[in-house]
Amino acid sequence: MAISTSLWSFALVVGLLTLTPGLDTALILRTSALGRRRRAWGVVLGIQSGTFLWGALTSVGVTALFTASHLAYVTLRWAGAAYLVWMGVRMLRDTFRGLPVTGAGEAEPPAGEDSVTGGWRQGTLTNLLNPKMGAFYVAVLPQFIPAGASHFTMGLMLTAVHIGIGVMWSAVLIGCARVLHGWLRKPQARRLLDRITGTVIAAFGVRLALGD
Repeated sequence: MAISTSLWSFALVVGLLTLTPGLDTALILRTSALGRRRRAWGVVLGIQSGTFLWGALTSVGVTALFTASHLAYVTLRWAGAAYLVWMGVRMLRDTFRGLPVTGAGEAEPPAGEDSVTGGWRQGTLTNLLNPKMGAFYVAVLPQFIPAGASHFTMGLMLTAVHIGIGVMWSAVLIGCARVLHGWLRKPQARRLLDRITGTVIAAFGVRLALGD
């Protein structure tokens, strides 16, 4: 298989995966729709930082050892599940307690809440605490590395393709979410969005905990 063919084939696979609605989509849409544009891009950068690390570790064979260890896999899976459930429950709890989402009636959130750093930390944790990302890379990445090619170099090239597609799709999501920003200036609308997003995030956590 030629390198160019491998790159295009891998792009098709991860492109379809990226377009499938999931946890990353929910986080990016919710953050951007609330007017936290810088934080939304921080989430995107965090998610892609995690993707890069999974790809790099797979390229040097580290994640193969990780997925071979049942204890390590289960430990990370439960840690990721606990983090997601905690994040979703906290989001739901705040809306039912009547706490302000970003400040009632404000057009933009306070500066401290709209930070790239905070979003990057959230996106990175969400990605790295999902062992299924590591399992995906271990199972899929080697299949697209041509015989005779450098495993590490080709692995990073394929990972770069995944990151590029992810960033482009995230830009589309952030742009679309801005349409909802006017409606979400209402506190009731923001609470509704947080309840939906919190439920989705917590459900992903439960699904991760109960998965194989």
